[in-house]
Amino acid sequence: MSSPSSPKVLLASSPDGPVTAFDALTGTVLGRFNGGQSPRSGLALAGKSLIATSHVSLDTNSGSVYLHNWWSSTAFCYVPIQEPVAPLIATLDGSYLFCGGLSGHVHSLALPSCDHLFSFPAHSSPVSCFSINDDGSLLLTGGDDGTISVFPILSLFDSTSRHSAMCRLAGHASAVTAISVGMGGSRSTALSCSLDFTCKFWSLGHGSLMRTVVFPCMIWSVTMNSTESQFYAGGSDGHVYSMYLKIDKRQSRRVSELADPAKWEPGHGAAVTAVAMVNAGQHLVSASEDGCIRVWCAESKRSVRCFWNEQGRSISDLVVARRVMYSGGGGGFKGECQRHDFDGLSSEFSSREISRPVKEVSEMEETLKVTVKDRKRAVETLEAAIETYQRLLVLILKEANGGSGTNSNSNIKDSTED
Repeated sequence: MSSPSSPKVLLASSPDGPVTAFDALTGTVLGRFNGGQSPRSGLALAGKSLIATSHVSLDTNSGSVYLHNWWSSTAFCYVPIQEPVAPLIATLDGSYLFCGGLSGHVHSLALPSCDHLFSFPAHSSPVSCFSINDDGSLLLTGGDDGTISVFPILSLFDSTSRHSAMCRLAGHASAVTAISVGMGGSRSTALSCSLDFTCKFWSLGHGSLMRTVVFPCMIWSVTMNSTESQFYAGGSDGHVYSMYLKIDKRQSRRVSELADPAKWEPGHGAAVTAVAMVNAGQHLVSASEDGCIRVWCAESKRSVRCFWNEQGRSISDLVVARRVMYSGGGGGFKGECQRHDFDGLSSEFSSREISRPVKEVSEMEETLKVTVKDRKRAVETLEAAIETYQRLLVLILKEANGGSGTNSNSNIKDSTED
């Protein structure tokens, strides 16, 4: 583990260009890694020497993974995947890479050979995010179906395993966008965020929901500090939010103030796609679709630095690594940090959906809500009209039969119901 004083490197991916490495303290560009155009959650560190990015081609409607060494700006390995993939995560030792597909399957690769090992179903809809717990024993997958699946990693590599989830956590009403896991191994607490405007806390030991926090907007990214006393969330409105999880009794006069999420100012110009802690929790880094990276003082909630991706390119993901050496060239520095058939899933529509900007997703969610309300209102109006028609028809028949229309009344109701 790197020491708190170790210089940090921020790696920022983009759907519009290369991965860029920044010095976390100064914002100086240290290098760029060419190749993939990465969607959300499509950037991962694999061990001490590899950087992995997912790539979705809108021209060929296919998915792939690029692998870079820290000391070269050019990918040394290109791995085609049998369907478009977005989220990536590597095991703690960097030996294996998991890729989340549009079909809901997870694909595993051996590193650095890039051999495809196996695939297994995790969700009924696209896999949207990953996380691994602190001791590396559990893989958590989030899906567009609003669920979180928890898999023991060791059992995934057992040839006799059916790749069954240890548990499934259901509670979100929309896609899960990010997962953060605290300390404690298999009995730790997991924090998830979603497009349903909530963050949820889960007990992995009991497989149960512990707490729900509601926000004024969709939440795209989340992290906790090392003591799990606070958590930080990135919103679709461009703001970072924070909230205390443990309140010191000496702060009792502020309990009401600390009970709700606090909005940090100033906000980004677009959705916050990633948040991460640096400098032993003293600072928070946030990245946005507007191409801006902000460094915040975690205690004062004030922005202390702001720098931009090249040409203001959108940032789809951000990870923190320890800087070891910089030699001044290209990417020239070092850092640490079974087959299935998926016919019809690698369509142009699927490829575009996986790279769709957050703003468009937010607008679609709002449009969908309005459509659902309008449809409900239309159904209610139609039901009222049918009821009025039935009553009118009964009255007409009573008049036609001279007021003795008991049987007719019954027959009309039966016929209208049929």
